[in-house]
Amino acid sequence: MKATHPRPAVLVTGYPGYIGKRLAARIAEGERNADIYLLVQPKFLRDARRYAAALPQGRGNRLHLLSGDIVDMHLGLSGTEYREMVGRLTQVFHLAAISFLGVDASTMTRVNVEGTRNVLELCRDAKQLARLNHFSTVFVAGDRVGVISEDELEAGQRFRNPYEQSKFEAEKLVQRAMGSLPITVYRPGVVIGDSQTGEIDRFEGPYYLAIQLAVSPLHVPLPLPPNADWPLNVVPADFVVEATYALSRDPRAVGRTFHLVDPSPMSTRRLYELLAQRTQRKVRSFPAVPAKTTDALMRLPGLERLLRRPRTTLEYGNQMVFYRCANTLELLDGTGIRCPPPSAYLDTLIRFVRETASRRRDEKLEDPLDRAAAKDDATPPGGAA
Repeated sequence: MKATHPRPAVLVTGYPGYIGKRLAARIAEGERNADIYLLVQPKFLRDARRYAAALPQGRGNRLHLLSGDIVDMHLGLSGTEYREMVGRLTQVFHLAAISFLGVDASTMTRVNVEGTRNVLELCRDAKQLARLNHFSTVFVAGDRVGVISEDELEAGQRFRNPYEQSKFEAEKLVQRAMGSLPITVYRPGVVIGDSQTGEIDRFEGPYYLAIQLAVSPLHVPLPLPPNADWPLNVVPADFVVEATYALSRDPRAVGRTFHLVDPSPMSTRRLYELLAQRTQRKVRSFPAVPAKTTDALMRLPGLERLLRRPRTTLEYGNQMVFYRCANTLELLDGTGIRCPPPSAYLDTLIRFVRETASRRRDEKLEDPLDRAAAKDDATPPGGAA
């Protein structure tokens, strides 16, 4: 029988990302006698130190910031760092990935696919490993429509961008390794914010656009996306974190995949109606191509200056798909962990965006539906970053 080190060790990649920093905090809170290793790219070390300083300590756990990168051999760690950590690892949470759709395909593949391959190699070297927790996404389903189960992956789907393709290829590597490694795969939907604090990390997509417009001084209707009666597959960050942590401690989760989604999603139309009611706005459907309309709105310097965020791709507005989450519901039953509907935390998101906007509202804003303003002031593609 292999000897087990008296102190368990946990590795989190992708720190201090939006989910990564929250998950690390939850692990630090729950693991009373563990060494917690946080893999950080060198350019994020300053932020990582600031966030790590606020993590729960003093319960016997110890935090270790490791400067490295999943694309490098041994994750870019020194030989001493690698050997000291890998010989004791009991849990790995692999979150590091590129999701920004503006990144080229080769970079996506290098980070999301080859980086995952390197993490799998590390896990094979970790003889005490009890679990590799791999973060995938529901968008490995690509352009599929209809009902999609957790045990489905390859179904002849096509992919709309390099992100979907790379996460699909990465999950294929992970699924193949399930025969030799204790693995759990998590596929969250679109993470729209934190239901407790309202914090939003990136203002992307039509839902964020609607919230931004609703709380801004721009007195315009909310532009309803196309196919607005289809399911709205969004999920709050705190649910993703709590569900992941609970499932990572459940031995029944080994070898299984979990959709971290709202089991009863509302429609996009309903969310927009609720948003309009709570901010005294109107909802408007556009007769032309709504995606182009909303994209044009985000090009306006006025709106970008308001929130200091770049214009981003809006192609994830709608898809006629329902993600089954039978595995998730089964194992979370009795834990008290449930995905709240957007209506339960919409006010919290609005308050966060309103407070954020009020701190930055120092420039004159243009009406995004003023065609002349849009023509004269629109930021060209690639202009703002």
